[in-house]
Amino acid sequence: MLDLLIHNATLPDGRENMSVAVQDGRIVDIQSQLVAEAADRVDAGGMLLSPPFCDPHFHMDATLSYGLPRVNQSGTLLEGIALWGELKPHLTEEALVSRALQYCDWAVAKGLLAIRSHVDTSDPSLLPVRAMLEVKRRVAPYLDLQLVAFPQDGVLRAPGGLDNLTQALDLGVDVVGGIPHFERTMAEGAQSVRLLCELAAERGLPVDMHCDESDDPLSRHIETLAFEARRLGMQGRVNGSHLTSMHSMDNYYVSKLIPLIAEAQVSAVANPLINITLQGRHDSYPKRRGMTRVPELMAAGITVAFGHDCVMDPWYSMGSGDMLEVASMGMHVAQMTSQAGMLACFEAVTTQAAKVMQLDGYGLRRGARASMVLLQARNPVEAMRLRATRLKVWKDGQLLAESAPSSTLLHLPGRSGTTSFMRD
Repeated sequence: MLDLLIHNATLPDGRENMSVAVQDGRIVDIQSQLVAEAADRVDAGGMLLSPPFCDPHFHMDATLSYGLPRVNQSGTLLEGIALWGELKPHLTEEALVSRALQYCDWAVAKGLLAIRSHVDTSDPSLLPVRAMLEVKRRVAPYLDLQLVAFPQDGVLRAPGGLDNLTQALDLGVDVVGGIPHFERTMAEGAQSVRLLCELAAERGLPVDMHCDESDDPLSRHIETLAFEARRLGMQGRVNGSHLTSMHSMDNYYVSKLIPLIAEAQVSAVANPLINITLQGRHDSYPKRRGMTRVPELMAAGITVAFGHDCVMDPWYSMGSGDMLEVASMGMHVAQMTSQAGMLACFEAVTTQAAKVMQLDGYGLRRGARASMVLLQARNPVEAMRLRATRLKVWKDGQLLAESAPSSTLLHLPGRSGTTSFMRD
């Protein structure tokens, strides 16, 4: 007897009336209208069954700290960094863990079951690192949490920056991070990329670097990152996050840069909600959108994913852990409104994000982990349009969360009844 059988489901690739069979936490079969005995049977009612959402770029050590110690009045990246610096002396492990665990609850409720979080290594105490390692331990049964050693104040700019980051890796942090555009000079930025990539290569770790989060078209550390990835034989293990300066670069330079990124097999993560909020703050009009060149990167065969980046912290006052909101903003900002473009935005928070994170056993296929989310929508585009209700969320075949279907009861003159915002 199967542990779980979901039938009458629509899959993201458009297949309808599909059945998904689960045994011992794995998908053992996917076929049309499968008949089998199961301990738990779920009728999907034609709704969309998707692999879980993945967030390949987040800052869990700062989440839910909005207003501490004050609000970011300018809305700029640099004031956010300054605010975080003011808050750090007042942080406690208990508060960091509590806020992060609350966010993880929000994530699970939204079908977000894998998060890569950058954690600040700038303070010699490594308090945020120890707190996030504790969070990772606690959420392991229900959420895959990867941690990136992130030198927020610059690995060369801050005293002891490289030593602190190395200690964080020794404690068990998974990924090497960096922030070359925040080093004192372009030269030191490039030097930091080389040092950190060599450190990652030596330890056999992946790299995920905040890269060129700037409106400056001359911030070109992604070029160095791609070069180092190829030089060190790290193809497929390096990611560049943000890459917002690419929005301001001239087309001729980008025509050389994108093939270099593709050749090095460096992936890219855009953060639509935050990029569109923080970038272009020094412009009058016309204002730059700031988000990197997502369609062009995708067209070159580069793996591109979307991250949430921030939720209620010194950089961003909004957010709820909803990756459908992220996908929708990415679709709008990148003007990816063709059918293929919209589907690519959904994949940017599911399959492509999982690829950036190098998740094992991800997806809707035989042998994959039975981690899934049932959405109150009939296809990925409708899911993004409606920010679809997560009807059920499973992790390795275990039900983690469920919500009642969304409906609205109308009381209109001469009419009554319910309405649906789904298209028949």
